[in-house]
Amino acid sequence: MPVFFIMKNLIAFIFLIFLFLSSVVSAKEDATDIPENIKQIFPTATRVEAPHTDIPVIPVYQLQEFLGYAFESRHFANFIGFSGKPINMLIGIDDKGQFIDVKVLSHAEPIFLHGLGEQSMHDFVAQYKGHNIKQRFIIGGNKASGVDANYFDGVTKATVSVLVINDTIITSALKVARSKLNGFAPLSNKMLNPDYFEPLDFNQLVEKRLITEHTIYEKDFAELPSEIIRAGTDYIDENKVFSQHYYLFLNIPIVGKNILGEDEYARLEKDLMPGEIALMVLNTQAYSFLSDEFIPQTYPENLRLNQGELPLPAKDLDFYGFYPAKFKANLPEYNEIKILKLKSQSGMDLSQKIDISIALTYSPSFFEREQHLFTYGLTLPDELFMLNPDSIVETKDPLWVTLWKSRILEISIVSIYLVLLTYFFVFQSKYVKHTKLVHSARFVSLFFILFFIGFYAQGQLSVVNIYTLLLSVWDGFTIEVFLLDPVIFILWAFVFVSLFLFGRGLYCGWLCPFGALQEMMGLLAKKLKIKQIKIKDQHHQIGIKIKYFILLGIVASAFYSYTLGEILSEAEPFKTAITLYFVRYWPFVLYAVVLLLLSMKIHKVYCRYLCPLGAGLAVLGRFPIFKLLRRRDECGSPCQLCRQRKCDINAINRDGSIDYSECIQCLECVVTLDNPNLCKIDKYKKRPINARVEIFNPN
Repeated sequence: MPVFFIMKNLIAFIFLIFLFLSSVVSAKEDATDIPENIKQIFPTATRVEAPHTDIPVIPVYQLQEFLGYAFESRHFANFIGFSGKPINMLIGIDDKGQFIDVKVLSHAEPIFLHGLGEQSMHDFVAQYKGHNIKQRFIIGGNKASGVDANYFDGVTKATVSVLVINDTIITSALKVARSKLNGFAPLSNKMLNPDYFEPLDFNQLVEKRLITEHTIYEKDFAELPSEIIRAGTDYIDENKVFSQHYYLFLNIPIVGKNILGEDEYARLEKDLMPGEIALMVLNTQAYSFLSDEFIPQTYPENLRLNQGELPLPAKDLDFYGFYPAKFKANLPEYNEIKILKLKSQSGMDLSQKIDISIALTYSPSFFEREQHLFTYGLTLPDELFMLNPDSIVETKDPLWVTLWKSRILEISIVSIYLVLLTYFFVFQSKYVKHTKLVHSARFVSLFFILFFIGFYAQGQLSVVNIYTLLLSVWDGFTIEVFLLDPVIFILWAFVFVSLFLFGRGLYCGWLCPFGALQEMMGLLAKKLKIKQIKIKDQHHQIGIKIKYFILLGIVASAFYSYTLGEILSEAEPFKTAITLYFVRYWPFVLYAVVLLLLSMKIHKVYCRYLCPLGAGLAVLGRFPIFKLLRRRDECGSPCQLCRQRKCDINAINRDGSIDYSECIQCLECVVTLDNPNLCKIDKYKKRPINARVEIFNPN
């Protein structure tokens, strides 16, 4: 007895060891090399399969258990970011549509690369983990504004970029889910009316177009190529039927219940997943939708369904494989009958036209096989449907439209300021006589530019906008990327027009936030009586050329490498001072602070000598159509007052003319000219001339 007990347990132990070793071997056989990025999203994965051929998704498994799909967003969405380039992400979803994780693979968003840092982007996309695609996602919204939604924290200063990321993730995941997962068909704004029912027989259902008859006659072959005719008939008999089929959508209650009866209809519903559609096809005469080689639970070779440009795969449900066919209604005599299933992700919408085709196989040559389609356009009656209360009827606005709507207040205030500024410039002759009024307007404008347009509305233009435009034109122009920031777009549109009309000064003097900040530092220096450094003319003429070389270097490098262009564009302190409020890595802050402190000694030193944006604007605005800054004949000769004392930016030539490529049109020279207490020209005229009289003495 003890020996038997020991032997029995020993055999059981050996058997368990055998099972364990088998599982290890099986696991090793199933294991495959998994890309590191996919391993990060699916840490328990042991193998991946080859990418699917219809759409580029990679199935991921743990042994034999399906974990989900991994895919890159670039294959499914091409939304352009603020950089002008799309953002590519690796996304993992399971078979229920839940996000396993999301990882950023590549991007060129300047605010993350050279501003806030990439960690804030990674923190944002990490919020999708564990949420389902079917849920609504609201970025940075008020949680009291709706229910049944996920409110994700946005990223301050990167609103456009995170909205593009959100659209990219959701659009890509939905496309994969609708193609590969159950229950993700696009939501139609119509649904079947559950109360639409009346007792009807088969013929009555046909008369009401609830059942569709599709009859093909041999006369339909008359205009077809001879090889198709030979495949279908020996000779054409115009009255002979080549094929006859009836199509019945059984999940429509008035059809399914009248044809199957309550019990069979209930059995059918149990075999269907939510959103799936059951199509009964009857072949009553001649050529059938089933080929001779048809195998149950596969796709009928001679039947095609399409809606729009998309195929609708219909698989045999094998509904009568184990149960005899039972019907409540009297059906016509048939040769073949099948109930086919269309999955929910096929996207079929019963309220829209459906093309159903019978395919005839023929041989155009000895080695070829092709199919000719006899297509019937099927449209079900409108009375079958009602408005779907769960559908979103309104079309989703493009991202740029959403952004414009959300910033309507900023757009309105900036637009009003631009209108007032244009009026003030065009009719400046009315106001420059009032020195205090102009000075007050100038100070208010500087304050508004810095704090509203700059810090609040983030309307600081940049050389980045210039090379982004040039690269966009080079690669294929799309205006959407420039519409993503409405304030920037409006300012650029205004500046582009004003450059040719008035020169660069309208922007550099009245619209640039960092320029306004420098000018305020200059005003502070005067209040503090800080002695100014006056740059000599010869040095000034050399210095103003520096910004053109900086502009050329940045634009040229951007064509070689967008990232290199982004790095070199840090010559602009705008991002540090205006966009990020000086909250940045200390070398960038030090650079911006040094420029501002230096501007207290040398008026607007950055604008005059280093600004690549100003250089680009100067190139286009060198010869304005309207030169509104009035001059007098005496300006320059003999009077040099404005040039030496009033023009802090040194934009007046020796002859008294204005250098519009350097002028910021602060109007100080014009105010001086129209103020008799400031202008010296009239004083020169009233002053008596002491002429020396020399008497000729021959000795």
